[in-house]
Amino acid sequence: MRYGEITFAALALTLTLGLGGCAEYMNHHGHPGGGHMVKVDEAIAVIVPTTGSAVSGKIHFVSVPGGIHLLGEVGGLAPNSEHGFHIHEFGDVSSADGKSAGGHYNPEGHPHADVRVQPRHAGDLGNLKADGAGVGKVDLVVKGISIAGHMNPIIGRGVVVHAKPDDLKTQPTGDAGGRIGVGVIGVAKSGIAATLPAK
Repeated sequence: MRYGEITFAALALTLTLGLGGCAEYMNHHGHPGGGHMVKVDEAIAVIVPTTGSAVSGKIHFVSVPGGIHLLGEVGGLAPNSEHGFHIHEFGDVSSADGKSAGGHYNPEGHPHADVRVQPRHAGDLGNLKADGAGVGKVDLVVKGISIAGHMNPIIGRGVVVHAKPDDLKTQPTGDAGGRIGVGVIGVAKSGIAATLPAK
């Protein structure tokens, strides 16, 4: 490799690291890094029911310093019930039982725990609590994850609503039972989440 090639390679590496460290970017093909860079600071998951379930809803994800703000609601739940609520490994909702979404998103290999403690799975979101009409509202800031950045990115992964409450201690999944709602986290049109009312 000649001197000029070494200098160009070093410059390219410096620019790549600089972009990755300050914001969340994807190229115009939808992949992190490379090509024309587009900032990605909002995502959405549309929750659909698994077989035998009536669960549906939308969850918006908005980048905030050090993490993501989740806003939205899920309906079709039993009145006044609680349900484990997690980000899972795969954005694959092809199986009727939701199991194609894989296990909890846990890139750092931590034990399962409540969303408010550390260490925990990056995908641990605690429990979704339904009101008397069977609607669970989400207004939660989760630290330690990003939409498309270097810190445990969630874009393209899955969201799962479970049949039972997460006990927040049983390993590795909190004994939350089957999967009654699943969704894929995709890039959202910027600005939509800002119009949603917080609870």
